[in-house]
Amino acid sequence: MTERPKVIPTVYMVLSKGNKILMSRRFNTGFQDGNYSFPAGHLNSDDESCKQAVIREAKEEIDVEVDEKDIELAHVMHRRQIEPTNERRINLFFIAKKWKGEPKIMEPNKCDDLKWFEIDKIPSNTIPYIRQVISCIRNKIAYSEYGW
Repeated sequence: MTERPKVIPTVYMVLSKGNKILMSRRFNTGFQDGNYSFPAGHLNSDDESCKQAVIREAKEEIDVEVDEKDIELAHVMHRRQIEPTNERRINLFFIAKKWKGEPKIMEPNKCDDLKWFEIDKIPSNTIPYIRQVISCIRNKIAYSEYGW
């Protein structure tokens, strides 16, 4: 019997305000440090849904409360990450246009900057697959692949 591939689900929270998106700069994580991405994380258990996970991550990482009814799935990416771990991931990007609280860095040991950027003027040190996702979101493309 052939073993099925293992794929890691990863969730990302995209806060959108007008033509701006909130991005965080990775720090001291061992992966893409110094580059911008979105608040993100993994499911904590088999009993946590992707929506529950992204809402929890938003609270843990940037101290905002997002209601499930205020998020929508904006993009799905099947990503092959060779370095450093040779993993396959399904990245789910959720957009929230409404939330409670003012975003702030809650994990200074993993993030050293949090800023609003115009969606068409993201920083040059944005993680390449995140850059691709932003382009897909702008162009209303629901699915993409990266690293294959």
